[in-house]
Amino acid sequence: MDAFFALAHGVTVAIQPMNLLFALVGVLLGTAVGVLPGIGPALTVALLLPITFKLDPGGSIIMFAGIYYGGMYGGSTTAILINTPGESASMATALEGNKMAKAGRGGPALATSAIGSFVAGTIATLGLAFLAPTLVELAVKFGPEDYFALMCVAFVTVSATFGDSPVRGLTSLFIGLALGLVGIDRLTGQARLTFGVPELLDGVEVTTLAVGLFAVGEALYVASRRHIEEEVLEPVRGSLWMTKQDWKRSWMPWLRGTLFGFPIGALPAGGAEIPTFLSYSTEKRLTKYPEEFGHGAIEGVAGPEAANNASAAGTLVPLLALGLPTSATAAMMLAGFQQYGLNPGPLLFAERPELVWGLIASLFIANTMLLVLNLPLVGLWVKLLAIPQPWLYAGILVFATMGTIAAKPSVVELTMLGAFGVLGFLMRRFDYPIAPVVVGLILGPIAEAQLRRALSISLGDPMVLLQSPISATLLAIAAIALILPFALKGMNRFKAQED
Repeated sequence: MDAFFALAHGVTVAIQPMNLLFALVGVLLGTAVGVLPGIGPALTVALLLPITFKLDPGGSIIMFAGIYYGGMYGGSTTAILINTPGESASMATALEGNKMAKAGRGGPALATSAIGSFVAGTIATLGLAFLAPTLVELAVKFGPEDYFALMCVAFVTVSATFGDSPVRGLTSLFIGLALGLVGIDRLTGQARLTFGVPELLDGVEVTTLAVGLFAVGEALYVASRRHIEEEVLEPVRGSLWMTKQDWKRSWMPWLRGTLFGFPIGALPAGGAEIPTFLSYSTEKRLTKYPEEFGHGAIEGVAGPEAANNASAAGTLVPLLALGLPTSATAAMMLAGFQQYGLNPGPLLFAERPELVWGLIASLFIANTMLLVLNLPLVGLWVKLLAIPQPWLYAGILVFATMGTIAAKPSVVELTMLGAFGVLGFLMRRFDYPIAPVVVGLILGPIAEAQLRRALSISLGDPMVLLQSPISATLLAIAAIALILPFALKGMNRFKAQED
């Protein structure tokens, strides 16, 4: 009941005219930057920090949260329409959403994305308000070995799920893990795989890799096939809205995606990438229409997009309760708190309850604003498909380059963008999945840090990974997920030989 009354007080703060204006500006900016490849919500919040220095703290932080929610939705728009995720968390959405757009069903794909984001965001924000203390207690109990085991589950699930070959999936993953080693070793302070280039000491930027592999790689691939097998982006046929069958196939993935996104997003080192890929693989296994996966299954859009937005609310749990950012945008929001002399954590709930609960209540408002703003714009977004391909992909390359320069102005960074674009083209050409590379770069350093921390605590005893019940269970799940595709492939080959 205390949480209910606190949330009611937060609503009175959130509906103040200036706070409503901050929320509206946030969701509009977030959606816009989410749509643009290479420019994400973290970069937008970082650019706005100096500008908002003298503004009201509560309003500024509400605007930052609106940018976060808007960016999560906006990234799905270009992921669906032109296979260019604005955010790495939208990669799973692109897999089926872009196939739906090419089949003339871009409207229903965007609609299920918007409604799923609203459903998941609303449920997850309720979870943030009422279940935060319980989830924080669970997160605190996770040891480094448990986090490492969770990363292993994510690695194996992603590698085994994407593409027709688990070996190719694992190969892509190891490319990402190798890129994650570039930079300064946090434990020893030694440079690794930098080859004497000072710009590589900070490591490979996730934005540069994601934009290079997806945006530049896609542009090169389309250009290479233009005179061989011209790919026609079909205009939307039929209704822009979801049919009764689409609703029937979407509502359970929305709920399952929320159940993946919120708890994992609330875990320190959780993030949005793990739940979106877990949601995709789950929907692929549970679907009644397996033949549609890889060709535009609506479940493959509904589930990951719900998980994406639910994880955004989940990320705020450790940020507000522990002061622990679990994503780049959360880290920028933490910087926003600190520039006003505020330190997120248990004391913040006691010292500034109006700010914390006003922020939580504003998330409901921002979520509703996103739905009201974006559903009528479905018809506008699908008109992107009518743009001639040379113009469209030339524009993608311009925005990709601008986004990379804005994030880190450097000749080395632009060179890496081009190199990753060529890598993305080659991986498409030889049918290697791209998503595991980005996942390996994002989660690889986290997994390495947690493994080394666990081994340091246990004085180098690897059995520490099996002594925790949580870690042992997660590693067992990872082992089964790794072996099962090879076992099933062997059984199918054996049956084929018998026939």
